[in-house]
Amino acid sequence: MNAAILTVETQGQAPTPPSGAPLAGSASFTASEFAHLRVIPARRPARTVGTVLAVLLLLVLAYSVLTNPRWGWPVFAEWFFAEPVLVGLGRTLLLTALGAVIGFGMGTLLALARVSSSPLLAAVSFGYVWLFRSIPLIVLLLVINNLGYLYETVTLGVPGTPWVLFSVPTTQLISPFAAAVIGLALNQSAFASEIIRGGILSVDQGQHEAASALGLPRGRQARRIVLPQAMRTILPTGFNDLIGLAKGTSNVYILALPELFYTIQIIYRRNLEVIPLLMVATVWYLIILTVLSLVQHQVERHYSRGALRNPPPSVFTRLARRWRGATTPESPPHAQQTASADVPTQHWAESRGLGGEVSLQNVTKRFGTQTVLDDVSLVVPRGSVTVILGQSGSGKSTLLRSINHLERVDAGYIAVDGELLGYRRENDTLVELSEKDILKRRADVGMVFQNFNLFPHLTVLENLIEAPMAVRNLSRPKAEELALSLLARVGLGDKRDAFPRQLSGGQQQRVAIARALALKPKVLLFDEPTSALDPELVGEVLGVIKQLARSGTTLIVVTHEIGFAREVADEVVFMDQGRILESGPPNLVLVQPRHPRTAAFLAKVL
Repeated sequence: MNAAILTVETQGQAPTPPSGAPLAGSASFTASEFAHLRVIPARRPARTVGTVLAVLLLLVLAYSVLTNPRWGWPVFAEWFFAEPVLVGLGRTLLLTALGAVIGFGMGTLLALARVSSSPLLAAVSFGYVWLFRSIPLIVLLLVINNLGYLYETVTLGVPGTPWVLFSVPTTQLISPFAAAVIGLALNQSAFASEIIRGGILSVDQGQHEAASALGLPRGRQARRIVLPQAMRTILPTGFNDLIGLAKGTSNVYILALPELFYTIQIIYRRNLEVIPLLMVATVWYLIILTVLSLVQHQVERHYSRGALRNPPPSVFTRLARRWRGATTPESPPHAQQTASADVPTQHWAESRGLGGEVSLQNVTKRFGTQTVLDDVSLVVPRGSVTVILGQSGSGKSTLLRSINHLERVDAGYIAVDGELLGYRRENDTLVELSEKDILKRRADVGMVFQNFNLFPHLTVLENLIEAPMAVRNLSRPKAEELALSLLARVGLGDKRDAFPRQLSGGQQQRVAIARALALKPKVLLFDEPTSALDPELVGEVLGVIKQLARSGTTLIVVTHEIGFAREVADEVVFMDQGRILESGPPNLVLVQPRHPRTAAFLAKVL
């Protein structure tokens, strides 16, 4: 078969006609000739045949079920809305709701304990999950229902003394309904814990580091940053488990508790209409699970914010907008840009004062047997720009992370304006601060990451206001005013309501810079700010950093951009194998390096 290539000329030159018969009786045609032509999609006969067979099969199945008198549809209709069935249905729904709320609540705490740095909490969580996932639900329900045999009373008092606050017979405290709730919750929490832990582990480590670098408290990190992103992984499996819980409530028949399934059993044992009554239970379970599936779809859509470029709004998002009074249509992009431009943009040096002095003394860091930082000492003057150069693996990024205390050094100390970061001095020893105090001090040392590490589920504006509200205790209006000022400064005033995924790499990096500046830090650290960008986007990010270099903020930049270092840096530091080999003004280090290793490196990159 000969392939013909068809070209359309739009500038007056006649195209070469394809081999064979001419189109529309002419060897020459223009693009406008295609405007009236109808497009016919490719035919897929196999798909059509499969669809027809599936429809026929469903019709045959429906006809068989609906016309077979042995299904007992009149009996089904008689009992479907009967009072005993509805009471049993209500009890099933109540057990499902209580089991889900208590189970997932306990599961969240167990998951957080399992991923914590405490060996004891992790071990207790593991043991709990191991035990209650191993015990069959029916066995667990029977054991809890018979606790009165093991412990006659439940007593609260002071051990070893006659003081007793209260004492209650166990059989009075644990009714069949209470036993069912406790058993379902214990069983559910063990499985929910692993589902939630899997979701937490799926969140990129950079998100944890970005939240810590901003000084967000641990509880807020979990609530606002980690768990919302983990929900995208948790929800499909979690709702699957919830559906299993709804059906699993039928196990409480062993306690003679009249939920839906047990009620149906009682009825068909009396009238011997087994199939129609089982169909009553089946259809009600189908309705319950259909509702849960619809809720799941909306919840997943809600937590897909930021995961898609144009996420469709969920029912919960619409309700939240109405609750906030945001029922009017969104402003067009040009209106947002105008509004952002109206925000006053103070000079940064005026709004936050001078930068801080950074002092590193004999800093050493090891990973196992490998020494990454080897007795590093460096003083970065207040308000200066220091560029750190060196080949990959020379310890540049580790040095930067140590300044922000994202890495704990093995020896030496780091101070900002004479205040130790991460430690306090007691005589001749350094005592590490609590995590709460570390987060407070870390807020004075902002960090812009190589891979941006923006929070994908938050809009650009929300990314910027999160830390000022949580760490600096700014009100939301003031935090938004500051955020809009910074966005206008980096040229992104019209992107306030966009999600990070909707931005280019250069725009994301500029948002990351604005987010770090929102805390008004004394020192700003840049870890390879342009390495993840296309060459044509490098200029716009370096332009923003150049503006900051003139603002009085202390900047420490790890980069391979020699031209940027020559133009902006007050001091250039060259590192190799964890040591500082040379430092000084750029016109000396970059033009007349003293160390041969520096000269060899520059010869390769220049």
